[in-house]
Amino acid sequence: MRNPGVLLSESFYANPNVVEVSKKLIGKVLCSTIDNWFTAGIITETEAYCGRNDRACHAYNGLRTERTGVMYGNPGHAYIYLCYGIHHMLNVVTNINGMADAVLIRAVHPVEGVDVMIKRRNIKQPANLANGPGKLTQALGVTRHLNTVSLSKPPLWIEDRKFQIDPGKIQHSKRIGIDYAGEDANKLWRFHISSGIL
Repeated sequence: MRNPGVLLSESFYANPNVVEVSKKLIGKVLCSTIDNWFTAGIITETEAYCGRNDRACHAYNGLRTERTGVMYGNPGHAYIYLCYGIHHMLNVVTNINGMADAVLIRAVHPVEGVDVMIKRRNIKQPANLANGPGKLTQALGVTRHLNTVSLSKPPLWIEDRKFQIDPGKIQHSKRIGIDYAGEDANKLWRFHISSGIL
């Protein structure tokens, strides 16, 4: 049964502190309606990327390409790119227009439409269903076709359902797969909570 929450406001995404937004997204609910199928999962892992002083960010040093153009746009939109030619990676654009900050959604805990997610993932059991950035996009039906869409309405949006997450249970660590970023690879900008705590 559909359990709607409150859509996140534009001011939530417009926060100039991308690290703070990344942490606050933990416990929010990522929803999709694709091919008339509704799916949703509690966000359990994120990574922050800053467009100005972060070598790990696609927009570092003002880099603006056809792919990264959406990062320079309005907050609360989706930046979706293909990793290794296989995995769709979903990012949330934050800060104000022109700043190019974004949060990568790395994992969700499925709460609705689990059967649909299992079918999309072509697996038999729900274990590890959406515990990675490529897994969650496949499970929720998210592809590059949704790049640049607003996250305030279907087909892709984020809700606050007032799940109570103990801040002390949110762990922070280095981001994954960014060894090329030099000293910036050591920033503790990854936030995560185990699904078992929810």
